[in-house]
Amino acid sequence: MRLSTSWMYQQSLTTMLDQQGSLAATQNQVSSGQRINLASDDPSGAAQVVSLNHILASTAQYSSNINDANARLSTESNTLSSFNSLLDQARSMAVQGINGSLSASDRQDMATQLTQIRAQLVQLANTTDASGDALFAGTSTTSTPFTLNSDGSVSYAGNSDNQMTTIGNGLRIPNSDAGAGLFMNIPAGNGSFVASAAAGNTGTLLVGATSVTDSNAWKAATASGPANYAISFDAAGNWTATDASHGNAVVASGSYQDGGSISFNGMTIALSGTPAAGDSVSVNSGKTQDVFGTLTNMINALNGSGGDTQLNNTMSRQIESLDRAQGQLSSTQTDVGGRLNRLTQQQSNYSNLTLTYQTTLSGVQDTDMASAISKLMLQSTALQASQQTFAKVQGMSLFDYLK
Repeated sequence: MRLSTSWMYQQSLTTMLDQQGSLAATQNQVSSGQRINLASDDPSGAAQVVSLNHILASTAQYSSNINDANARLSTESNTLSSFNSLLDQARSMAVQGINGSLSASDRQDMATQLTQIRAQLVQLANTTDASGDALFAGTSTTSTPFTLNSDGSVSYAGNSDNQMTTIGNGLRIPNSDAGAGLFMNIPAGNGSFVASAAAGNTGTLLVGATSVTDSNAWKAATASGPANYAISFDAAGNWTATDASHGNAVVASGSYQDGGSISFNGMTIALSGTPAAGDSVSVNSGKTQDVFGTLTNMINALNGSGGDTQLNNTMSRQIESLDRAQGQLSSTQTDVGGRLNRLTQQQSNYSNLTLTYQTTLSGVQDTDMASAISKLMLQSTALQASQQTFAKVQGMSLFDYLK
C-alpha cells in the first residue's frame, strides 16, 4: 500500500474536521442548554420533544381559554347579582302598592322609580366583557342586544344560543347565558298559569295566590293544549268556569265565598273581595313575560286611572312574574357558580400537567451540563493533540534522514 504525503494530509485534515464538528456540537449544547438542537442529534428524542411541545401548546391554549371564560362568567355573576338587587327593589314597591292606599303623588313617585330601575336593568342586560362583546346576546355579534322602545317595551336582538368555550379535548362549557331565556321568555304567572282579573271589573274582587294543587288533573286538563278559561260571576256570587278553547264549554261552577278559593282541573285560585255581576277572571297557561315587561306593567298601572282594586290585582300578578324572574336568575347564578368551579378545577389540572410535561421535556431535551462540559474539555484536548501531531508530521521530510 502506497502512503503518499497528500493522503496523510487528507486523513489528518478529515480527522481534525470531524473533531471540530463534534466540538462545535458540544459547544452548542452547552451554550443553548439543549441536548437536541437538530433532529439528527437524537431522532427518537426529537420526536418526543415535538410531541411534548404540542401537548404544552394545547394546554397553554386551554388555560388561556379558561382565563377568558372565567372573566366572562365572573362578570356575568356580578351583573346578575346587581340585576337581582334591582328586582328586589321593584318587588318591594309592588308589595307597597298592594298593602297601602297610595295617593296620586305616591303613585307618580313610584312609577318614576320603577322607570329608572327598568332603564338600569336594560343597561345591565347590555353588559359587555373586556373585549366589548355582549354577555347576554347569545352567539349574536350585536353589541346592544336589548333596546328600550318608546312605548316601554324592550326588544331583544340576540339569539337563544349560549356561547361556548373549549377547555379541553372534547370538553366545552358555556361562558355566558343568552338573554332570550334569562330575561325574555320567562313563564308567566306562577310558572304554570296566570289568573288575571279583567280590567273592566267593577267589584272589589282580588285575585290572590295561585297554584297547581293536583298535577295529574292539571296535566290531563292541558294535554290537548294550553288552558284558556274564563271564570265569570253573577249577582249572587256564583261562579262559572268556561273553556274558550272548546266552544266556551262549562268546565266547573260553584259558589264564591269572600276570602276563599276556587279549584278545578287541578288548580286553585285564592280570591277575596266582592265581585260584581259580570266580573270575570281569565286563566291562561303557556304564556311568557319578559322581566322588563313586568316593570312596564307596574309603571302603566301606577300611571293609569284605575282604582286600588285594579292596582292591587296588577301588582299581585307582577309580583308572581318577578318571583319567576328571580327564580330564573337564582338558578342561573347557581349554574354559573358551578361552571366557575369546574374552570378552577380544570385550570388546576392543567397547572399540574404543565409541570409534569415540562419536567419530562427537560429530561429529554436539556443538556446535562456536567457531562457536556467534561465532554467538551476532552474533545478540545483531543483536537489540540491532533493539531499538534499534524504540525509535527507536516514538518517531517525524508531528506532529514539522508543528511
